[in-house]
Amino acid sequence: MTKTSPLPQMQRLLDIMARLRDPELGCPWDKEQDFKSIAPYTIEEAYEVVDAIERGDMRDLREELGDLLLQTVFHSQMAAEQGAFSFEDIAQAICDKLVRRHPHVFEGVQYETVEAQKAAWAAMKAEERAAKGKPEQPLSALDDIPNALPALLRAQKLHERATRAGFDWKDNDEVLAKLQEEIGELREALQGKDTAHQREELGDVLFCVAALAHKMDVVAEDALRSANNKFTRRFRHVEHLLKEQQQTFSDVSRETLEDYWIKAKQHD
Repeated sequence: MTKTSPLPQMQRLLDIMARLRDPELGCPWDKEQDFKSIAPYTIEEAYEVVDAIERGDMRDLREELGDLLLQTVFHSQMAAEQGAFSFEDIAQAICDKLVRRHPHVFEGVQYETVEAQKAAWAAMKAEERAAKGKPEQPLSALDDIPNALPALLRAQKLHERATRAGFDWKDNDEVLAKLQEEIGELREALQGKDTAHQREELGDVLFCVAALAHKMDVVAEDALRSANNKFTRRFRHVEHLLKEQQQTFSDVSRETLEDYWIKAKQHD
């Protein structure tokens, strides 16, 4: 593990990015990018970091964190070219925010209770909003939840904010009852031919599932990611069983596939 100062390598990365964006000597692909075209890669790299963490692959995690760091450097280089801000401005802003929001760590401030600390945190957030020219209190409890978040993650955050404002179901059973109601409406919509209505009802089901995840104190994105991984393992096992018999999915009956799936579950 490298124990030397990270500053030389950080500067090297900044210099490489500047060269890649150089109008004359840079890379054609890098030069033509802008904030909007790079944004999807930024999101993708963040999820690849999460994937490496969940797999416990530290070597991969190191590489993916580097890819994510590159995204910050890429955005900062484009901003610097426009005279908007620099990488140093980014680093200074987050350092200042961390120190400002943790006076109990950096300034010796003491809070008697957790509630007092939360109140102080809220007051600091209000001051920051005022400094940005925004109202001290958001116009809505749902303000500042980015539209660009993955839909399931945003749905759960919407439920979290609504709960904090006092708009919530009583317990899991109440949410499950609402979920059953939404599923019933989806079934009814599927009997017709209005695809837009069917899509709307399916969205209501998914939104209600996010509410249930929040009520259960489960991160819906994590739960679905685990389910995706489980399905992938089992599907690949079925593929392996078919390959052993020199068969494909179209060669066997639904009953056989169900048997193979049961075996995959037992093997899991």
